[in-house]
Amino acid sequence: MKYQKSLVLAPVFLVLFFAKPLAPKGPDIPDDIAQLLSKHTCSSCHAFATKLVGPSWKEIAARKYTKKHIMELVYSPTPGNWPNYPPMAALKNVPKGDLSKIATWLTKVK
Repeated sequence: MKYQKSLVLAPVFLVLFFAKPLAPKGPDIPDDIAQLLSKHTCSSCHAFATKLVGPSWKEIAARKYTKKHIMELVYSPTPGNWPNYPPMAALKNVPKGDLSKIATWLTKVK
């Protein structure tokens, strides 16, 4: 059972590892945040208003998560929150300072 989960998640990890992050451009994402989203591969699966592999930033923001909750979900995702999407890989490598900036921005997205 443990190995079956690994096999299911393997394609997601491969996409994240080899995908060139999409450059999130436009007035909806500030340049400093866009750089962090690209640097940490967030933009490989998320776009501002368009569903990609994961939900859009607007969709996530509509859930009104707190900054703390967003950070917890990035470090330890809960697939049940987004049942119509592939499970997100835990991104424990994202520094807290960078994630704090992203989460703060995300709580202000309308």
